[in-house]
Amino acid sequence: MAATRMGSGGSIPRASLGETARVMLSVVLPLLGKGVLLRRPPVVAMAQSMGLDRRAVETMRALRDRHGDGPLILPIPLHPYALILSPAHVSRVLALTPEPYSPASDEKRSALSHFQPTGVLISPSADRARRRPFNEAVLDAPCPMHRLAERFHQVAEDEATELVEAADHFGELDWGRFATAWWRMARRVVLGEGARDDHRLTDALSRLRADANWAFLHPGHPRLRARFRARLEAHLGRAEPGSLAALFPAARAAPGTDPAGQVPQWLFALDSPARATFRTLALLGTHPALRGRAEGDIAEAGPAERPFLRACLLDTLRLWPTTPVILREAVEDVEWEGGRMRKGTGIVVYAPFFHRDETRLPQAHRFDPDLWLSGRPEDEGLVPFSDGPANCPGRNLTLLLSTAMLAALLRRRAFTPLGAEGIGPGDRLPGTLSAYGLRFRTG
Repeated sequence: MAATRMGSGGSIPRASLGETARVMLSVVLPLLGKGVLLRRPPVVAMAQSMGLDRRAVETMRALRDRHGDGPLILPIPLHPYALILSPAHVSRVLALTPEPYSPASDEKRSALSHFQPTGVLISPSADRARRRPFNEAVLDAPCPMHRLAERFHQVAEDEATELVEAADHFGELDWGRFATAWWRMARRVVLGEGARDDHRLTDALSRLRADANWAFLHPGHPRLRARFRARLEAHLGRAEPGSLAALFPAARAAPGTDPAGQVPQWLFALDSPARATFRTLALLGTHPALRGRAEGDIAEAGPAERPFLRACLLDTLRLWPTTPVILREAVEDVEWEGGRMRKGTGIVVYAPFFHRDETRLPQAHRFDPDLWLSGRPEDEGLVPFSDGPANCPGRNLTLLLSTAMLAALLRRRAFTPLGAEGIGPGDRLPGTLSAYGLRFRTG
């Protein structure tokens, strides 16, 4: 049943103070500790060793068992939140975005304004209507293959070649070397060849993202943001052929779009796929049968396809969502089955709860790419890129780049993860898998 505007005026179920405290302690604090916009590797490693993400899912499951499908109001003073507890409600909230459920929640605005104050994610409705079409046009949002896919595949091949040479020289592939190659690829794709080695640009973005982890608790670095913006605009001004920057004129940005202001989100969004790609490499290294299928996919399918490899990446994102919380905010009173959700209520979709729900998914804790080769997983609350009108416009581009890099690496070497116990076919996969600690033997 779709949500309606106003109605009976009933009351949505509310969590007790004890339940609210458990959500804050087991779900919210670990998320904040790991870093929402820039991960803190030591805290991620601690979360993995302590099983904190598994405990968070168990807390959510206990709430659903007690309160049903929800939503469930958390009585936070001055700013109540509604926890979504059913896959159908996930679909409803995301489908009814941006109205009555705005993606520009208070939390997002206070955090993302540190490095992308005019980004589409935190734009009010009028600005969003101008900025979203520009993002979709440059990123070729609805197209599985970007118009520059051939060029982007070549960039991935170039960087993979150099990465493998470095790994062979040092005797192993670790996160640091992989991340360096990934960001070289990302800067070339977004800004062109002149930005390939501009580590200072993405380092500045990382510093701003570290500030953003603190949201309104950090005063921000306006001077650093200004220097980052000037450096970014210098690269965009070249509009190098074969880069996203070269597509700006054809996108015909409406007045008020601020094209350069959209780019920090693209660079930020390319951080998560790096971790997903590295984790997928580890899973394929511990699942020989699936590795064989992936190699067949690479050998038989052209760059424009590789459906199995794409499914491998999607299932890694299911197992370890890089955006674990999807936030919305009710911009008006909305009637639900259980009562009225008041204007200003924050809405929380905790993705790991749905992605690891063993009551619905037999493969909840296994690596199962076949899940993505049929049907609509979004209907089951599986939303690694969100869904609906505010879904990630760069979804297909990030999958293209991740698939291209993964294929390029697998074609060159057999990467065997070192010290990767607990992520094999017979294992219950952990709730957290730190990409930063993964290491591979080449050969």
